[in-house]
Amino acid sequence: MNEYEVKVYQELEAWQRKILKGPGIVNRLSKKAQLKVTEMIPERVHKVLTESIKNMVKATLFGSNITTRKLKETGMDLEERDELLRKKLTSYRKTAVIEGAGTGAGGILLGIADFPLLLSIKMKFLYEAATVYGFDTKEFEERLFILHVFKLAFSSDEKRKETFRIIENWEEERKTLVDMDWREFQQEYRDYIDLVKMLQLVPGFGAIVGAYANYNLLDHLGETAMNTYRLRIIKASPKDW
Repeated sequence: MNEYEVKVYQELEAWQRKILKGPGIVNRLSKKAQLKVTEMIPERVHKVLTESIKNMVKATLFGSNITTRKLKETGMDLEERDELLRKKLTSYRKTAVIEGAGTGAGGILLGIADFPLLLSIKMKFLYEAATVYGFDTKEFEERLFILHVFKLAFSSDEKRKETFRIIENWEEERKTLVDMDWREFQQEYRDYIDLVKMLQLVPGFGAIVGAYANYNLLDHLGETAMNTYRLRIIKASPKDW
């Protein structure tokens, strides 16, 4: 055990407490409002949205696997891998900010186009994260893990806790998982980003919102990805290392 590993373990404990804490009053009220809106949407629309996001995610996953450069470095310790991911996150965050500002300034049509573009950036980053920490994205189980990392980052408090438990016990859970619940996946993602993304469609205001929102969404995803892969690597408490 070195000083950096102790620091990481302490950060993981703090992150876990944040993940598992109960929802605040604002989050509870926001979720209730979103559920009411969801109930007003016709079932056929839900089906179309579910299939659209499902197909977008699958296509992005496949494309990201092809374009993600394999990590050539061997023997990297955890500190070196963390630092490499931070550098990659900085690059992806800049791309997301430019894309968000551009589509946000372009009005409703380009604002809507931001959804699949940002989704593609997020998925590509998650493939990079998996590679940085030494996991083979050619394996189906690793792709499924990537989707759970995504779901952990962009879900309601209730689903986030459920997803965290799956990730925390991944070696056991992965044996029973065969696919995602795509309806739940798309609904949780839409509910998480709906409000800020709707503001992005407002003319004259969208560019600022788009850039700010995309920066924060990528930053949040980066924290989630780093800590989930750290969690898989670090199996014991410092006293047992």
